[in-house]
Amino acid sequence: MELLTRWTLYALPWIMLVVMAGPLPGRLRDEGVAGGLAWAQLGLSAVQSVLAIPLLRRGIEHRRREREVPWGLLALATVPMVAGQGAGVALLSTVGAPDGSAFMTAATMNTLPFSLSSALLLSVRAFTLLHGGIGAATLAALAVAGEGPFMVVGSAFAVLLMAALALFTVRSSIWMLVVMWELDASREVQARLAVAEERLRFGRDLHDVMGRNLAVIALKSELAVRLARRGRPEAAEQMAEVQRIAQESQREVRDVVRGYRGADLQVELAGARSVLRAARVDCRIEYAGGDGDSGRDGGADGGWAGELPAAVRSALGWVVREGTTNVLRHAEAARCTVRVGLGRAAGGDRTAVLVMENDGVSESPGGPGGAGTAGNGLKGLRERLAPLGGTLWSGPGEGGTYRLRAEVPLSADPGREGRQGRKGREGREGGGL
Repeated sequence: MELLTRWTLYALPWIMLVVMAGPLPGRLRDEGVAGGLAWAQLGLSAVQSVLAIPLLRRGIEHRRREREVPWGLLALATVPMVAGQGAGVALLSTVGAPDGSAFMTAATMNTLPFSLSSALLLSVRAFTLLHGGIGAATLAALAVAGEGPFMVVGSAFAVLLMAALALFTVRSSIWMLVVMWELDASREVQARLAVAEERLRFGRDLHDVMGRNLAVIALKSELAVRLARRGRPEAAEQMAEVQRIAQESQREVRDVVRGYRGADLQVELAGARSVLRAARVDCRIEYAGGDGDSGRDGGADGGWAGELPAAVRSALGWVVREGTTNVLRHAEAARCTVRVGLGRAAGGDRTAVLVMENDGVSESPGGPGGAGTAGNGLKGLRERLAPLGGTLWSGPGEGGTYRLRAEVPLSADPGREGRQGRKGREGREGGGL
């Protein structure tokens, strides 16, 4: 596209030079003043065509915001244009104009190379004022030469019409070229955004995977140290558990790198109960039936939760994992309750609702329920839930507790881009929990 546009513009002055030379061959054979003026007009037009190529190139680069306007070169191109118009008027006064249209053609073609290049380098207002002056000067020169009204008005109008056509043609062509440049640049930006998004995804997954595991390793290592100092044999068992978790973390990190990392709700619930109880936190997991009633009790293992869509189970599994990590890191909890149930969103769609509530809320700004902003973990959870149309709310609960609440439509689709999650993202309480 750029090659076609450039060479079309470069060729236009030379094409118009051939068109302009049409009325001149008869005069070029004349001797004396008439022949000299004809050769002068043709030569000055050729000089303009030569100067038009670098001016057009600079004009294209100027429109691409790569170069300033070459005022010196533009002023230099003005000289042969004005001289060529003067030679044409002088030739008309010397030999007369038996064919007025021939002179009009020569007069308009003489200004075209300058009009093409100045259309790119000047603003529309400056271009209009400049060519209005050229038309007025042509009109005045012909009037002084004693030409008839048709010749005077027609030639000035022809110059202005050719300038308008040059402005429209050149600006339209370059506009299309600029659009192509912007599309090409947007493709590069899109590629960079894809890389940035993948980095964010990797950082988020790594945080979610390693956060809880490192917290468990630290907890069990501390327990093993205490047991070892007391000479208890259970210290070896705790260190073996640390070794197992470390090996599992290595495997999960490899899965993250491959992009295959997932979470399952029931597995994460069992892991959360085991980890929190090891940290001396009373962890209770409750399953509610549809719409918040207990009529469909899932029992101790919440078997109905395993029938949720895979995308919903995975999303809620990540919520449980992040919530468990926050309890271990930021709270001095003695009790933690995880409730899983079904509810209904504002639009009537059935949803899966998960609520984690713990006591021992930290007073620090960075702790759960504090005055600070949400950490990277909660931001990552919102990013995970948004494509599914899910919502996440976190903040102080009743009785000095901290509550984390997630709601995901049962019809969750990773391509929804949060069509439902945009509504009431901050604290909407719907359904039974």
